[in-house]
Amino acid sequence: MSIEPELVEVLPAHKFDESGLLVWLQQELPEIGSRLEVKQFQGGQSNPTFLLDTDSGRYVLRKKPPGKTLPSAHMVEREYKVMRALSEHTDVPVPRVRLLCEDSEVIGTPFYVMDYLEGRIVSHSALRALDRHERLPAHHSAIDTLAKLHSVDVNAVGLGDFGRPEGYVARQVSRWTKQYLASKTDDMPAMDQLMAWLPENLPANDECAIAHGDYRFGNLMLAPDKPEVIAILDWELSTLGHPLADLAYYCLPYYLPSDMEGMRGLQGEDLEALGIPDEQETIARYCAQTGRDGIEDWHVYLAFSLFRLAAILQGVYKRALDGNAANANALDVGKRASLLAQVGWKIASEGAKR
Repeated sequence: MSIEPELVEVLPAHKFDESGLLVWLQQELPEIGSRLEVKQFQGGQSNPTFLLDTDSGRYVLRKKPPGKTLPSAHMVEREYKVMRALSEHTDVPVPRVRLLCEDSEVIGTPFYVMDYLEGRIVSHSALRALDRHERLPAHHSAIDTLAKLHSVDVNAVGLGDFGRPEGYVARQVSRWTKQYLASKTDDMPAMDQLMAWLPENLPANDECAIAHGDYRFGNLMLAPDKPEVIAILDWELSTLGHPLADLAYYCLPYYLPSDMEGMRGLQGEDLEALGIPDEQETIARYCAQTGRDGIEDWHVYLAFSLFRLAAILQGVYKRALDGNAANANALDVGKRASLLAQVGWKIASEGAKR
């Protein structure tokens, strides 16, 4: 059974000079030969991603989206840097990156090229596309891989300057508050409440690790023939940050409805029947893998993750209204921001009462 990423013809808004790209590639990666066919991966909401079919095989290109983008967003150079460091110095599974082009003259924006990997991507954490006996080991592999990422010594792999090592949650709250306000279209009271509550309720313990920022099954590639993570994809939001923010984000499906299109939620599912772990099992496994006794302020990490995701989706929605979103269904996605904010505020206000 194959769960292939969906390929489409290059969307009109994302067309670029393919002949110019071929000339550049022939200089930088001569083995690609003289043939270049380009298709676009459908599904990502931000940095457009393309399949390059060449004489020497397949590669993947990721670039910034066209048009005006929010400050500090879509930094493909950072994606390239973190994946290169991890592939060269650790056994954290990432695709091998080949080339970075920071010259916008070639195809209109900076981009990088990496190896194409054969594997399976299942975007919903219920993992219905897998056989039942594969689902638990796939979840375990995802958690173990996250623990492995968070255990990397950032200075030893040359990523000590990849972000500021302290105050991640506070900085992220400030950053996504600004991004949300820059892309706001309608009133969203729950977002206003979260923007006021989060700075007053930051986690007591500050920690530093490589934080992926969007760690979920849709960004994990499983081996073609076994339930094992062979690559973490989409490093656009990665930085030095608090590892528990990644873990909380991975656990968000436990708080989101399963019957809302595109929410990837698990609420209302029979987890035992599906054969997947519940939130407590997931947290316990992560703690065991990272040597933790437990987690304080869990509701804060959850509320923060929901706030951040709501702000991201609001940005997607605004880009769709402006006509330059990377995904055809971006307008639908943006409408979910309000639900995420409401769930986040419920967790924040109820957690604070405990």
